[in-house]
Amino acid sequence: MMRSMFAGVSGLRSHQLMLDVVSNNIANVNTTGFKASRVLFADTLSQTLRNAAGGAFETTSVNPLQVGLGVSVKSTSATFTTGSLQLTDRPLDTALSGDGFYVVDVAGDQLYTRAGSFALDSKMKIVDGAGGLVQGWMFAPDGTVSTTGKLTDLTLSTYAQMPATATSTVSIKGALSAGTAVGETVETLTKVIDGLGTENQVQLRFTKTSSTDWTAEAFDSTGASLGSANLVFSASDGSLVTPTTPPSFTLTPPVSGAQTFSFTLDMGTGTNGLHQYGNSSSLALEQNGKEAGELRDFGISEMGVITGRYSNGMMKDIAQIAVAHFNNNEGLLKQGETHYRSSAVSGDAQVGVAGENATGAIKAGVLEMSNVDLAREFTDMILAQRGFQASSRVITTSDEMIQELVNLKR
Repeated sequence: MMRSMFAGVSGLRSHQLMLDVVSNNIANVNTTGFKASRVLFADTLSQTLRNAAGGAFETTSVNPLQVGLGVSVKSTSATFTTGSLQLTDRPLDTALSGDGFYVVDVAGDQLYTRAGSFALDSKMKIVDGAGGLVQGWMFAPDGTVSTTGKLTDLTLSTYAQMPATATSTVSIKGALSAGTAVGETVETLTKVIDGLGTENQVQLRFTKTSSTDWTAEAFDSTGASLGSANLVFSASDGSLVTPTTPPSFTLTPPVSGAQTFSFTLDMGTGTNGLHQYGNSSSLALEQNGKEAGELRDFGISEMGVITGRYSNGMMKDIAQIAVAHFNNNEGLLKQGETHYRSSAVSGDAQVGVAGENATGAIKAGVLEMSNVDLAREFTDMILAQRGFQASSRVITTSDEMIQELVNLKR
């Protein structure tokens, strides 16, 4: 009878633990990136009252006689199915479409999370909802990134400013009119950027010197000449014959005080180059300099690349978010705040970029919600309640039987 009572007690404890897990799942039904857990039961050791005996001669075999000693909780394991995605349109809200985890640094400790509700702290570092520093790799100034290097904090302040770049090339396309009289000119204006990011007006003047020859000259805003070049067009198809290399012009900014710099006039080749045709002159110019800019906005690609948009209209890759993958997700240790820690059972984190090792793509502007299924949880709650109730009845019945045994003395 004491065995039955202790078995009933083990049932109470086990079903109470089951209810604890169910209640935690229900409490986190709206927790971003939360993964529901389940309880697995196992029977405890059985007391052997009689061993099995094989038949000898004409006797029959005897099965073992064993009595179980109750139930125990074998394990609690998280279910890592992907939760539903909620559209937020917030650029720092992200969700992983596959089996992966973001890497965060919490007080020097490397942890992992599925909750992609990120924000910027006072130092423009990307942090998760619990203040963990999101890890990844920063792009180098030349636009390259090494995703096999050491993980680092993602800091947008590194590229909060985009320096100015002086113009090195002015590209010109279009046509000069073959009907222009010798000695007449065709003029157009363009801007070039100096090393301080200041716009400078440059006038290009094309003077026809013969039926196929022109002279190209450049002037600054004061009218000072920056240089000249002779142009020769083919009499058969109007294509540019010379010069074969773009001519260079040198500008000393008259206003900003920036250093003297040179730029070339790229007139192209073939069908995309400058021509002399019979119709009216038509010229289009572009230059590759850029003004200084400030970071105004940014976006996150499916590969986790954070691209900044600047006030000068330019875009630049700033950083790339790291994504970790584990051989056994259920072996991870929960640390609270939707963080996980690796264990000997989960295996070491395999860190890479989104889209590798079945980690899935990163979706920006959405959040992964909890994967808790309320219908299942309420069903498990009923099962836990009935199991607890039945175990308590076993204890009550065992107590009554012991009482009857005591009453035999009377």
